[in-house]
Amino acid sequence: MNDVIIIGKGPAGLSASLYTSRAGLKTLIIGQDSSLKKAHKIDNYFGFAKSIDGQSLLEQGESQAEGLGVEIVTEEVISLQKNEFFKVRTNNTEYISKAILIASGNPPKTPGIAGSEKFEGNGIHYCATCDGFFYKDKKIGILGNKDYAVHEGLELLNYTSTITIYTNGRSLELSDKYCEEVKNFNINNKYIESVEGKGFVEELILKDGLKEQIDGIFVAEGTASCVDFARKLGILTNDNTISIDKDQKTNIEGIYAAGDCTGGIKQISTAVGEGAIAGKKIIEYVKNKEEIIWM
Repeated sequence: MNDVIIIGKGPAGLSASLYTSRAGLKTLIIGQDSSLKKAHKIDNYFGFAKSIDGQSLLEQGESQAEGLGVEIVTEEVISLQKNEFFKVRTNNTEYISKAILIASGNPPKTPGIAGSEKFEGNGIHYCATCDGFFYKDKKIGILGNKDYAVHEGLELLNYTSTITIYTNGRSLELSDKYCEEVKNFNINNKYIESVEGKGFVEELILKDGLKEQIDGIFVAEGTASCVDFARKLGILTNDNTISIDKDQKTNIEGIYAAGDCTGGIKQISTAVGEGAIAGKKIIEYVKNKEEIIWM
């Protein structure tokens, strides 16, 4: 059992972990490489008179956190569930925690296919849990080529068995766990030219001119994003970011958010500051809960 799981190992998550670990909370960070790793030069961050690249800054942050006892694992988070405690499922295993900090950034996640924008909410969806019910016994597609696409497909099997994963010209990139599960679905590797329909999605036009009749498309590109987690748990969002209060709390007790996923200024200093606030508030939350319930 972890006291806190931090989803995302960028500046916000690492910053929060420094506070939670020093306070004696068992802290686990789960995530994949932060987009900051690609930054060639950072020259506006406090304390660094000379430029530093993103990878070096992150390595120093991880080393600092691990030195305080934080466990960091490089895994893809697939889903987040809440029962008595929180369950975080990755492509490898499951973890349990008393509190959660979502600090996974907010990468753009759109289909990037001609005609798709006008069908959002009318055949193009981003949450299997939220909208799968409306496609009972219908023909649906999942856009994606990684574990997250297969995970969403498995959830959609509760409503229909006619599911195709469209990779849009890419090869499947699956972990061992999902290589077997993907056999539940049809796979189409062709490029998609456009989405067509009269007010609602009706067909996909593929690059070779072929047409695929379809009732709905669920976008599961790349990995699950902060907003994906929010939608499934009923966390309030605004303009594709997670809504928080002054203490970085969401509307779900025990779940906090920090960094780019909350909107605002996308700067390292902002993420570090929000992470610090979240870390302090998580300490209060966990210790208060221990006194009331877990003792």
